[in-house]
Amino acid sequence: MVIERFKEGCCDAVYQRFETSGRLLPEGLSYLNSWTNRDRNICYQLMETRQPDLFDVWVSRWNDLVDFEIIPLD
Repeated sequence: MVIERFKEGCCDAVYQRFETSGRLLPEGLSYLNSWTNRDRNICYQLMETRQPDLFDVWVSRWNDLVDFEIIPLD
């Protein structure tokens, strides 16, 4: 599970990048589902991979706008 907290003042930029570039996921990291809080500045995502190091690749594509908390689930 991933908790994304959008950096102060970056909410619009996050949604703009998503609209123009998509999730920017590396091959092998799959998006399953997501939910946002009411203010749409925190996103909870379920992701799946057999290669946890792919999270580092994905985070590097967004960490200018988002702070990430990645919680492994069994």
